[in-house]
Amino acid sequence: MTLRNLLGEIVGAGNVLTDPEDTKPYFTDWRRQYSAGAECVVRPANTAEVAAVVALCAREAIAVVPQGGNTGLVGGAVPSGARREVLLSLSRLNRIRAVDALNDTATVEAGCVLAAVQQAAAAAGRLFALSLAAEGSCQIGGNLSTNAGGINVLRYGTAREQVLGVEVVLPDGRVWDGLRGLRKDNTGYDLKQLFLGAEGTLGVITAAVLRLFPQPTATASAWIALDTPGAAVELLGLLRERLGDRISAFELMSRACLEAVMAHAAGTQDPLQAAHAWYVLAELADSGEPRLLRERAENALADCAERGTLRDAALAQSGEQSRALWRIRETIPEAQFTNVKHDISVPVSRISDFVELASQAVARAFPEARVFCFGHLGDGNLHYNVGPESLMARREEVRRIVYATVAALRGSISAEHGLGQLKREEILRHKDPLEIELMRSLKRTLDPRGLMNPGKLL
Repeated sequence: MTLRNLLGEIVGAGNVLTDPEDTKPYFTDWRRQYSAGAECVVRPANTAEVAAVVALCAREAIAVVPQGGNTGLVGGAVPSGARREVLLSLSRLNRIRAVDALNDTATVEAGCVLAAVQQAAAAAGRLFALSLAAEGSCQIGGNLSTNAGGINVLRYGTAREQVLGVEVVLPDGRVWDGLRGLRKDNTGYDLKQLFLGAEGTLGVITAAVLRLFPQPTATASAWIALDTPGAAVELLGLLRERLGDRISAFELMSRACLEAVMAHAAGTQDPLQAAHAWYVLAELADSGEPRLLRERAENALADCAERGTLRDAALAQSGEQSRALWRIRETIPEAQFTNVKHDISVPVSRISDFVELASQAVARAFPEARVFCFGHLGDGNLHYNVGPESLMARREEVRRIVYATVAALRGSISAEHGLGQLKREEILRHKDPLEIELMRSLKRTLDPRGLMNPGKLL
């Protein structure tokens, strides 16, 4: 019996895709930088079917490439083409299994779209804090497998910190049920952490118990103009002194990013009358009356303006205005789609140094370069992208320059997108050899035949 028939017996013949027109969207990454074929796409509907598919592939020595919403930027969820592979789509595992409002948890399957999880939490009067531009199409399994960050890391942490338990199909097809909604469990190794951020190389996350938080009753969005990234770091410190953990997001972006969005998205307008070099989009959230939060925000911004930390600011006067501000931030990635992208992090105190040093080095090597810099200033994560498109042919040279600056500031070359295929070799230049050895030892222990998402991360 053929592999296709064997898989069809598990998931149904209609959920084993082999026609090139059907498989094409699965075999090419979102940025269209990586594309390779596989034996087929298989679409299981539940954990038992995932386990049966993985067990079959283990018996046949066929590699498994797990895929969620395929919104990644490093080629981590598409086939490598280096060996026999089956692409395992988790999109049909899309049930919200339970929402426990008293325990502030939601148990969801890996194929749930992030926005659907947010909506389920909101329906129970709770907040699921993970939020990113692709939330309408990315899936929870992918978010957890890449330890996604997003805009709320400043207050709530990365995806890793939103998880209390996971269910995982291991490389031999066995299922580990770690779906425990406990905040204290001091009984040995925290095994779930092995699979969070592992990019599907140690097993397939099929479900998770996620942390929920009280739903804020008041929010405020502020668009703030500044002269430098250093001023933005100073502003963050001042606002935290006055507003505490009411600051849930603090997004930095350069003028070049705003101009790219206005050129790309019809109807987009500059929120301020005059042009400025840098901007911050800050989001505040609290319990209590919206009026009180707005007053706090206005007073804090006025104080910072008197100190000369900011040049101008606009506080959204309605939900519609707030959404318009966030549309600018969320449109930046697609507005400068084809350029040399970097997802780096440095200590927050060194952000200004990084931008200055990296920009000087890039300009010396490539006078024609234009930098699009934006990101999550509150946690030190910047997306430092270099155009024009013609530099894509020299992207390795550009990356070496940027990564050298990151290394000099003891930062990371991957803050939230993962390594995938894009940074698999580059990471060897930046991690301590002992770290690489320990990671490889874990891989050999859990996946001795290297069948889980080969060619990624390691």
